Amino acid sequence: MRCDAGPERGVGHLVRCLALAEEFRSRGHAVEFLGTVEGVGWAARQLADRGIPLRPGPDHPDELVATARRHRLDVLVLDSYELDPAGAGALRAAGVVTLAVVDGDTRGQDADVYLDQNLGARYGPLPGRLLAGTAYPLLRDAVVTARPAAPPPAVPVPRPRVLAFFGGTDAFGAAPVLARSLLDTAAPMELTVVVGRADVGARLASLTPGPGQSVHPVGPTDDLPALITAADLVVSAAGTSTWELCCLGAAAGLVCVVDNQRESYHRVVAEGIVAGLGELPALTAAGALGDAARAEAVGTLRGLLGSPQRRAALAARAWSTVDGRGRSRVADAVLALVGARTPR
Repeated sequence: MRCDAGPERGVGHLVRCLALAEEFRSRGHAVEFLGTVEGVGWAARQLADRGIPLRPGPDHPDELVATARRHRLDVLVLDSYELDPAGAGALRAAGVVTLAVVDGDTRGQDADVYLDQNLGARYGPLPGRLLAGTAYPLLRDAVVTARPAAPPPAVPVPRPRVLAFFGGTDAFGAAPVLARSLLDTAAPMELTVVVGRADVGARLASLTPGPGQSVHPVGPTDDLPALITAADLVVSAAGTSTWELCCLGAAAGLVCVVDNQRESYHRVVAEGIVAGLGELPALTAAGALGDAARAEAVGTLRGLLGSPQRRAALAARAWSTVDGRGRSRVADAVLALVGARTPR
């Protein structure tokens, strides 16, 4: 697995590679990670706790090939927006089966197989080489095993339990912004916020809950799937966690945090799988634009908090979208190529 994680990069690449690693290991295959994991203790622990080696990550095509030969790799999974796109083709030429995990753009990579787990993903002519759509999300053991047998029903509650989290690091400081929007609904709630950085925690601490509202900050945790399934409403970023929320049948409101989330964000909102809360740059903007974006987000959240039927409808649509077996399908496709490849 070639991927990186860090305070600015986030942990999404590592988390989905970890899910695929769990699948390969469950079938008796050895897995190593190549890359950098810095400043994100939770992410580093995921590898250490599983006994998965983490080695320095090569960046250039010739280094990737040399590393693959040195470690006698049969398969190399590339999950990065930053690596030289020529690396995939160089690996294929060396006889290494190559899977490129992408999000809306292959970046010119020449891989054996491409995986785009986003709703409605489609590309030009890639016959037999593209795994696309919500049949293929890579989800960790902790998520798959927590998947409920059915989506939650519509149950009125006096103080909805709300969970807010924005990736492993909340690199763009979304938590205080969305926590404020939640509190501005004036609706009673028990709000739990996952805080990945000290500066985000300090901003969160400056917020004042209203009557019937409470805010509980927690650090990054391995218990996130349990927190999700216990929540009446989840507020999160439109990244890789979208598919975890779907698998777990969560009623979710999502915010688009960065540009590469925009296309997927608009698709899942349009399909009624999640509620849309807008884009973070607009929610933090000054003036009339920011005021309008924040008012719309507050209105959407108020509607969700006040309607168990609306929450149940979202949860049911989400639960039916992702069945939790995506990583098995991806592993089948990749392993079918091992032994059939010869150097070109």
